[in-house]
Amino acid sequence: MESPFGTFSTHSPDETQALGQALGATLKPGAVVAFRGDLGSGKTCMIQGICQAFQVHDYVTSPTFILINEYGGKRAERPVPIYHFDLYRLNGEEDLEALGAEEYFYGDGVCLVEWAERAGGLLPLDRVDVALEYGGDELRQITVELVGRG
Repeated sequence: MESPFGTFSTHSPDETQALGQALGATLKPGAVVAFRGDLGSGKTCMIQGICQAFQVHDYVTSPTFILINEYGGKRAERPVPIYHFDLYRLNGEEDLEALGAEEYFYGDGVCLVEWAERAGGLLPLDRVDVALEYGGDELRQITVELVGRG
């Protein structure tokens, strides 16, 4: 895959993870990736691929009830913390603010945010947006775009 940016069709969880891995290879510390899509659309699957690109060896699951999982990733043998947010159960932007999300979003780790639309105005303007849609059976339409980088 030349570039992980654009619109793609994946036909299996393995293909969705491979797209995530390709995207993960482009991410640098401080990156924020905002995921949007219905339940079961492949957000966590794609995040698993990104974590593979950062050599995360833990099993990656969505932190639905705790809101944030932290994984020890690395790139070129340097540690890169991966922060995996699941905002599905968030009651509002204030809850995210109370978690200290801005410290994560503007820190040196990589932030992967499921249900990003619930973050309100707290997401950085410079980020990667990922939209996932069902296309039937295991087919997914996935759009990956850079936002805010002039």
